[in-house]
Amino acid sequence: MTIAVVDSGGANISSVLHALRRLGAEPRFTADPAVIGAADRVILPGVGAAGRAMEVLRTHGLVDVIRNLTQPVLGICLGMQLLFESSEEDDARLISLIPARLRRLPDREDLRVPHMGWNAIAATRPDRLTQNLGGSWFYFVHSFAAPVGDWTLATSAHGRSFSAIVRQGNFYGAQFHPERSAGAGAAFLQRFVESER
Repeated sequence: MTIAVVDSGGANISSVLHALRRLGAEPRFTADPAVIGAADRVILPGVGAAGRAMEVLRTHGLVDVIRNLTQPVLGICLGMQLLFESSEEDDARLISLIPARLRRLPDREDLRVPHMGWNAIAATRPDRLTQNLGGSWFYFVHSFAAPVGDWTLATSAHGRSFSAIVRQGNFYGAQFHPERSAGAGAAFLQRFVESER
């Protein structure tokens, strides 16, 4: 099985690659449209700002490539956010696979933004990817979040409820970092790797 990890210009790629190798996969970090299109699975990671990540994808000619993928695709953290239509961050136009806008988490004295640390998720509808993961804890680092909608498989909360796991057809997203989320994160990645094409 081939897993393409898309070069979206973010940092922390090595931890994603190591997590996949621990599952027995051989991921390839690439910005080559042909490699991405031919892969059995595609992972879109991301750390940083939405506007900058979209600039990188446009420079590599990958926006339409990603939109047209038919194999299972997983966006992680910022990579999940890029699947949406737009973001308050940088007022960025995103890949537009999910029709919603990302908004900044609420700034309050009793809440720290960015939301950084461990938090539990609650499953909202059945899916093989989230089976038995409701109530599990995952590691989050983000200041912007996706609303809850028909695309939501699981939620979490930090000041307000937000989408923690999403699915739109063959496109999945995790707001948390599965590669930094111990056993629950490894189980999540394993299910994605084994998901049906």
